[in-house]
Amino acid sequence: MQFYVGIDLGGTFIKGGLVSDRGEILKFERVPTRVQDGSAVILSDLDKMIETLVKGLKGKLMGIGIGIPGLVDSKRENVVIAPNLGWKNVEVADALKEKYACPVVLANDANAAGLGEAKFGSGAKYDSSVFLTLGTGVGSAIILNGKLFEGNCSAGGEVGHMIIRAGGNQCACGRCGCYETYASATALIRETKKAMLENRTSKMWEIKSVDNVCGKTPFDYYNTDETAKKVVDEYVENLTIGILNVANILRPQAILLGGGIAKQGKFLTEKVDRLLKQWIYAGELGPEVKILTATLDEAGVIGAASLNM
Repeated sequence: MQFYVGIDLGGTFIKGGLVSDRGEILKFERVPTRVQDGSAVILSDLDKMIETLVKGLKGKLMGIGIGIPGLVDSKRENVVIAPNLGWKNVEVADALKEKYACPVVLANDANAAGLGEAKFGSGAKYDSSVFLTLGTGVGSAIILNGKLFEGNCSAGGEVGHMIIRAGGNQCACGRCGCYETYASATALIRETKKAMLENRTSKMWEIKSVDNVCGKTPFDYYNTDETAKKVVDEYVENLTIGILNVANILRPQAILLGGGIAKQGKFLTEKVDRLLKQWIYAGELGPEVKILTATLDEAGVIGAASLNM
């Protein structure tokens, strides 16, 4: 058995695992990310976590992988910018490589999670897949011929920031009409609140306040409330538009959906699949693109470790 360390460095928590070459997490650690204390403190905490994970290891550590939320230049091994961490041009790999005498590979956190899902999760049967995580934004990873495609200087694969509606919703990136402003959990929650405020007779008001709305809310009332049904149907259409564009450009074997919204499972994937089959270029004459939900509990940790596999 070979051993790897995978680190999922998030804005709230640093999560890490000692991972086998079969994608099993053998040891797991989680500590708060002390963003307010700066990069040096975060890197020190990360180092201490790795020390804990490899302590008593009976075997060689083959590599350390780190997934980071932001623009990561994997070839230059530095973080160009990570807004959630307050980082710009932070060197991460050199000190760790020297200390642990093994390769240290960095990647965008969504890329890492997508690679993990492709290697050990619902994408394991496919050579080509695209991973979309539906959360605060829309993170993504593109796997072609079993390898992570990152684009020039690792800056590509940002599916969440393709424009699907010119002059559309304002995005946190500064532009308008980005896919994530229509397909993220944030977008779904925004539209649910808006619909409730416009229709005071909606059964969704059983939750008492729009402050209690979450990504599950309109799905919970889909079969009993027309307002909720309309919100979900419009969300699914927007989600599928982006999936359609990805499918037409890359024609992967599968598109994998992760994040909280994907917990709707077949209820969601069957709706997306039905629309995709209607809209995709060449229809039934072209190869099928399967719509699946992600299955790994800690895809970010397993995926970060698999950057070295």
